[in-house]
Amino acid sequence: MGTDAAELRDLYQEVILDHGRHPRNRRAMEGASVSAHGDNPMCGDRVTVFLRLDEEQTVADISFDGRGCAISMASASLMTELLKGKTRDEAEALSHDLRALCTGAEPPHDAPADAMERLAVLSGVKDFPSRVKCATLAWHTMDAALAGQTDTVTTE
Repeated sequence: MGTDAAELRDLYQEVILDHGRHPRNRRAMEGASVSAHGDNPMCGDRVTVFLRLDEEQTVADISFDGRGCAISMASASLMTELLKGKTRDEAEALSHDLRALCTGAEPPHDAPADAMERLAVLSGVKDFPSRVKCATLAWHTMDAALAGQTDTVTTE
């Protein structure tokens, strides 16, 4: 592994640890338009995602609450930062692109480069299949909230 690749890997680990230790927007939201619960029973990650949508179906506010590994919490934290101000359609498209990034597939949408650059920190999970569910749990849960699912989303 070259120096640049090692430095990039170290930076990605630093970002994941920072978001894992100090998650952004981690709080239960009063007055959420939609919310959903997600559970990964294999590792114990649990998350609730709260969204407040405005009249134009734009994410006016988003937060999460829960517990889990550093990857799970970092992914949820990054998600809340990236989705504020996005339309419902943009949020759903970015969710599909994140899942593709985490599995090594070609992203199905032309996501904004800045968003994909920020999410690239999670791309390393593709080499550890059991960690893909950690990185995608919050995103699956957000999708469920937007779809009006009331059952707990389980990633097994």
